[in-house]
Amino acid sequence: MNKKEKQGIFRGFVNYFKELGTAITKGDVYVKLSMIFMGAGYTGHKQLIKGLLATLVEIAFIVMCVVYAAPNLAKFGTLGTVEFKQELDPLTLQTTVNDYDNSFTILLHSMIALFLIFCFILFWIANIKTVYRLQLRHQNQDIPGNHINTFGEDVKDMLGKKFHITMLALPTLGVILMNIIPILVLVAIAFTNYDQNHMPPNQLFTWVGFSNFGNLFANSITVSFSYAFRKILGWTLLWAVLATVTTFIGGILLAMLINKETTKVKKLWRTLFVVSIAVPQFVTLLLVRYFFADDGIVNAICNNIGFTGFLKDIGLVGKSLNYIPFLSEEHWTKFMIIVINIWVGVPYQMLIATGVLMNIPVDQVESARLDGATKFQVFTKIMMPYILFIQGPALITDFVKNINNFNVIYLLTNNSYVTPDQAMANAHGKEVDLLVTWLFRLTNEYSNYKMASVIGIIVFIICAVFTILSFTRMIGGGREEDYQ
Repeated sequence: MNKKEKQGIFRGFVNYFKELGTAITKGDVYVKLSMIFMGAGYTGHKQLIKGLLATLVEIAFIVMCVVYAAPNLAKFGTLGTVEFKQELDPLTLQTTVNDYDNSFTILLHSMIALFLIFCFILFWIANIKTVYRLQLRHQNQDIPGNHINTFGEDVKDMLGKKFHITMLALPTLGVILMNIIPILVLVAIAFTNYDQNHMPPNQLFTWVGFSNFGNLFANSITVSFSYAFRKILGWTLLWAVLATVTTFIGGILLAMLINKETTKVKKLWRTLFVVSIAVPQFVTLLLVRYFFADDGIVNAICNNIGFTGFLKDIGLVGKSLNYIPFLSEEHWTKFMIIVINIWVGVPYQMLIATGVLMNIPVDQVESARLDGATKFQVFTKIMMPYILFIQGPALITDFVKNINNFNVIYLLTNNSYVTPDQAMANAHGKEVDLLVTWLFRLTNEYSNYKMASVIGIIVFIICAVFTILSFTRMIGGGREEDYQ
């Protein structure tokens, strides 16, 4: 995002509230009434259907606040005070349960209520502005831009030239329900003590402020999350860079090799690699994990041919081991993860690179060759810049995807790698974990939702910052003209 775009966003934000202030200060009686009775402005300007709809929205909001929002928001500050209790009734010999509070339910419904209130505020502001534009329209009939559609005209537009907005309404609602609200709940949980010791409905959890973030960033003798976070974050970023670069370069080199004029049966080679993509990744990774296990077939072969002994002699395998710790020792495991990811990811990158290479401007390549450029110079000065320009967005996406590459890490290391580091084990992490696999283990195996939420926020920030910076620097600049 360049400076001009940033200034445009800032001006739009300022103008949004400036227009509201103008409407409130210069609006007529109908605008003033619309601040309390939302349908009054439309009704006063003889748009009865819009007035009725605005009134119904306001009534629905009031009912929602009284029936739904108020009871939940009243407990939002404490997330509940009445604990779950079971008592045996001596007369009926039946177990009765008290009217207890569920902290998670209170949190979820409170976040939904706050989101609905926020949406209503935006609707209220839009309503004020629209009524003010109605006022201007009636005062200045001939001024362009003051026309406000009637309800019938709005319906016609929504089924005509604005039909795309109508079609996007349902997907937008799905995004809100499936993404925005869960993200808000995730962020809120990071400021609570929601863990295995405070599990609703049997226990309550409450707000603890920034203490969870302190545990993640501050050194402590009793809490080792900070130690584990530094090691796992470093490996996550290193892994994302290596996984992205190796598969990207490998895919380009493989595509160039297959497309080379001297290569025979090109279709056969492409088909073989496409078939490897067709096999579900989790099946491939699970099989590979068994192959490279301490007692797997690869270790058996290495023992039989003397390769394990050779690695012992040069110090790459401990003298006390009779196997190669492919997936049970930190450095070996990290190396194998990268190698296996190359094998899994290169065929896909090869297909993408093949399409890009076929569209490289031939005239530029021929001109460079006529000028005496070597093959390496043609590759580095013409082909790679073009490939990076075309695949830039995909490359950024791959990097972010690798930060969250759950399958490769978890399926290869689960039940095969055990950390020897007690501080790491206390934080329920492993040296070969990514932030996302650590997050999964904290929630799925140890129910430590508070720290998992903090880690989730950190992952989101890392991905968002990198994506924004990369897109603005790699894609911006009008480089399309260079390849016309």
